[in-house]
Amino acid sequence: MSLSIRPAAAGDTALVLQFIRELAEYERLLDRVVATEPVLHEALFGAVPRAEVLIAEVAGVAAGFALYFHNFSTFVGRAGLYLEDLFVRPEFRSHGVGKALLIELARTAVARNCGRFEWAVLDWNQPAIGFYRSLGAVAQDDWTVFRLEGAALTALARR
Repeated sequence: MSLSIRPAAAGDTALVLQFIRELAEYERLLDRVVATEPVLHEALFGAVPRAEVLIAEVAGVAAGFALYFHNFSTFVGRAGLYLEDLFVRPEFRSHGVGKALLIELARTAVARNCGRFEWAVLDWNQPAIGFYRSLGAVAQDDWTVFRLEGAALTALARR
C-alpha cells in the first residue's frame, strides 16, 4: 500500500467538500452541511485562510482528510492545533490512514511549537474513541462544549 499525505491545494476544494459530506453522513448530520464550494474555497485558500487541510492518498486515490486550524491556550501561553474533522473512507479504514494523518498533524503541532493538539468526538463513536485512546489521547470528560449558532448567535450579537 502506497500511502501519502499532502496539503490540500485550491483545486481540491470539491474533494474537501465531498469528504465533509461523507463525514457528515457517517455522523448522521448530513442535513447540517450548508457549506458550498465557493464558501469553502474562500475559507481555505482565500486572502486570509481560516483552516488547513491534509489529504491522504492510497496509490493515488483520495482516502481521507484532516481539516485543522490554530486556537490559543491562555494557560499554556501558546497556540494549539485543533482538529475539526478527520475522516477516512470506509474502504481505507484499518490500513493506517487515520493514524498517518494524526501523526502528520502531531508533527505539524510540534514543528509550530503548539502547546496542545486537541479535537472533539461524538460520544457514540466508540471506534474513534478507542482509536484515539490507543494513540495516547486523553478524553477531557470534565469539560462541556457550548455552542451558539443561527438565531441564538444573532440574538446575542444584537444585545
